[in-house]
Amino acid sequence: MIVEPVSEKSLRRWAEALSAVARTGMGFTESQFERERYEEILKIAADIKVAAEQGMAGVADAQGTVNEWMREVGRGVPGYQTPKVAVGAAVTNDHGELLLIQRADSGVWLYPTGWCDVGYSAPEVVVKEVLEETGFEVEPVRLIGVLDGMRLGASRIPLYSLLFFCRATGGDMKIHPLECTDAGWFTRDKLPTPTLGAERWADVVFAAIDGEQRDVYYDDLRRPVWRGE
Repeated sequence: MIVEPVSEKSLRRWAEALSAVARTGMGFTESQFERERYEEILKIAADIKVAAEQGMAGVADAQGTVNEWMREVGRGVPGYQTPKVAVGAAVTNDHGELLLIQRADSGVWLYPTGWCDVGYSAPEVVVKEVLEETGFEVEPVRLIGVLDGMRLGASRIPLYSLLFFCRATGGDMKIHPLECTDAGWFTRDKLPTPTLGAERWADVVFAAIDGEQRDVYYDDLRRPVWRGE
């Protein structure tokens, strides 16, 4: 029998899901016994996460991951663990090209992204992030996708990314020195390498650029959920 290895992405997802269940449980339970059980689950989840990312040699330092998770435990509803929220900006110009940046942290190419800041609406964050990262002023046109960041491979923590189709309205290329190493305008047949997750979003983005009106894209259901990639 051929045994297929479990992917790092699946192990990381399972570990994050277990940790979220444990942290949420700690936020609601009044029982010290249950709290201790949840803490044990958290330690197991940390071992899985660290082993997936660093190998078994790194498990000795998994307590650091436990400590990081424990800092996020709150009481009641504030302690309920949910994915973080980010935005992505699929920006086009008058030539039908797509704006991509080369991320300083990983070297991969992707459209501009950013965490959703408190006090801003999602479209406002889009405008702010594109301007900060690239120097271009944009107008959000519409929401075109809701993507699972971990499935996309863009994040090692749970997040949902709201992808907006935008039009450039002004500004000049001025990349952020800490967030980007390069940026440019690209057509679908000349995307830079490596471009992260293009197999998931390129069709949706370039359909919007071409003027097509489609329903909002979201990731398909995994069947079964816990075993699917």
